[in-house]
Parts: sequence; C-alpha cells; structure tokens
Amino acid sequence: MEKREAAMSSWSPERKQSPVGWDSHLSRILFLLLLFVVSAQGVTSKPDTCLVSHSGNGSSISCQPPAGLPHYIPADTVYLAVEFFNLSQLPANTLQGIPNLQELHLSSNQLEDLSAKFLLPVPQLKVLDLTRNALTRLPPGLFQVSAALHTLVLKENQLKVLEASWLHSLKALRHLDLSGNQLQTLPPGLLASFTDLLILDLGNNQLETLPPDLLSGPLRLERLHLEGNRLQELGKGLLVHQPKLRYLFLNDNRLATVAAGAFRGLQKLDMLDLSNNLLTTVPEGLWMSLGKAAGNMKDGFDLSGNPWICDRKLDDLFEWLVANEDKMFFSNDTRCAGPKALKGQMLLVVARSP
Repeated sequence: MEKREAAMSSWSPERKQSPVGWDSHLSRILFLLLLFVVSAQGVTSKPDTCLVSHSGNGSSISCQPPAGLPHYIPADTVYLAVEFFNLSQLPANTLQGIPNLQELHLSSNQLEDLSAKFLLPVPQLKVLDLTRNALTRLPPGLFQVSAALHTLVLKENQLKVLEASWLHSLKALRHLDLSGNQLQTLPPGLLASFTDLLILDLGNNQLETLPPDLLSGPLRLERLHLEGNRLQELGKGLLVHQPKLRYLFLNDNRLATVAAGAFRGLQKLDMLDLSNNLLTTVPEGLWMSLGKAAGNMKDGFDLSGNPWICDRKLDDLFEWLVANEDKMFFSNDTRCAGPKALKGQMLLVVARSP
C-alpha cells in the first residue's frame, strides 16, 4: 500500500543568491512602476509580463521571472502572486489601493521581515502564503485587521520562536502551516482562539516537547502534522479534545513512549504514521479505539522503522495488526529488534504465529 499525504504546498525552486539591498529593490520597484501596463481585458500571458486575468469577481495577477514585478495593480484585484523574485523587503504600503484582495502569495522570495502595517489595506484577505522566505519573526499587530484570514502558510522560513500575540485576531483560521522552520518550543495558549482550525502543520521543526494545552483551543482539527521533530513522548492528554482528527503524522521523531489512552477519543482516525521512531513496546489497550471496531484507519497506518521488542507485551498490538493487516504500510520494514530469537522477523509474521 502506498502512503497518501495530501497537504498544502507551494512551488519548490532553489533559493537564489541574497539580494543586494533595500535601496536597489525599491529603485527596481519604482522603475517598474513606470514600465508595466496591465491588459484592459482578457488574459495577458507574454513571457516577459505578469499573467493577468479578469472575471466578474475581480482581477487576478500572477508574476514570476522572467516577468518583471507588477507596478500597477487594478483596484479590483482579488488574487496576487509575486513569487521567486528574491525580494528581501516590501514597503508597508505595497497593498494600498486593492482593498478587495483575498489571496496573496509571496512564496520563494527572501523576505526578512514585514511591516506591522503591511496587511492593513486588505481586511478581506483570506489566504496568505509566505512559503520559503527568510522570516525570523512576525511583527505584533500584523494581523490586526485580518479577521477573514483562513489560511496562513509560513512554511520553510527561519522562525526559531513564536509568540502567541503574533497570531492574535486570526479567529477564522482553518489552516496553519509552520513546517520546516527551526522551532524548538511553542508558547502556551498559541492556538487558544483557533476554534475552527482544521489543519495544523508543525512538521520538520526541532520540537522536543509540546505544551499540554496546545490543542485545547481547536475543536474541529482534522489533520495534524508533527513529523520530523525530536518528540520523545506522546502524552495521554494531547489528543483528548480531537474526536474529528483523521490524519496524524508522528513519524521521524524520537518517540520511545506512547501513553496508555493517547488515542482515546479519536473516533474518525483514517491514517496514523508512527514510523521511524524509537518504539520498543506500547501499552495494552492503546489500539482499542482504532481499526475495525470503530471503522477507522481506512487510509492506513505505518509502524515501520521502530526497534520493536516482540514479547508478550505486544500481544495486544499483534491482535490489532492481524485484524488490520490490509491497511498496513511497509509491513516488510516493520520488524522485531528483539528478543534474539525473533530479531529481524516481520511483526506481522510473529503476530500470525500461534
């Protein structure tokens, strides 16, 4: 069975050389302001210009090299993408005059910071994609008028810390992507006001622990990415308020302990990835709420790449594996590390044996 992992992503070009400075960028933008003319109707798609389209909802503009930067943006613009330009700064008034903007994509630049006033002109913004920039922080107040924002992607920046105050006002948020940063800790109350959050991606950071109240705010979470961190333990309280969770990714951590009851309450889990951790055993009853009895796990599970000790303590797991073997990924790589007599044998083979 092949793993399916559908997550919001952005384009992935190689990062370009560092920009030469703010003055040159501002000059370039001002220069382009004198040169670019937007098509009055239809679609402009010449290779040296931005792609511009018009509809009853408003204008959409998409710019990437070799096109130049847009110097005129129609007042009815609802979609704006300026990507792969190696920009390190944007003026605070960049979005002035386009109050109906709903989607803004600035991925694959080199943005180092944003003005706290940057989003003030666009209170209807629903999607903000800042993937693959060089942000180390967010200014307090950045989202003070962003009550409509439902998708925020900060993937692959250089964030080492987060402050809960940075994300205040985002009560409509449904998708938050903080993956691929350098986060080592998360502040208490980070998601306290995000009651509508559906997707949370904290994958590929450096997290060793999680705040006990991390998921006490979201009530409708469907997808949780925690893979690629340094987590050592999954406590029993983290997921207790997430009955609608469908996808849980915990792979490529350092998990050695999963608490009894950690999955209790997960009534709709369709996929679980615990691969490439340090699990040798799991507590009895851990799997009671998963699998056949609840009609879950329809998209599969992965327990491979762990040093399982195949003794009687795994009897509960063995029984569950046999009942759900058709949903198991990489069964050939899910093997016993001990005891010596069983070392190297597939868990599923041992589970089937009398």
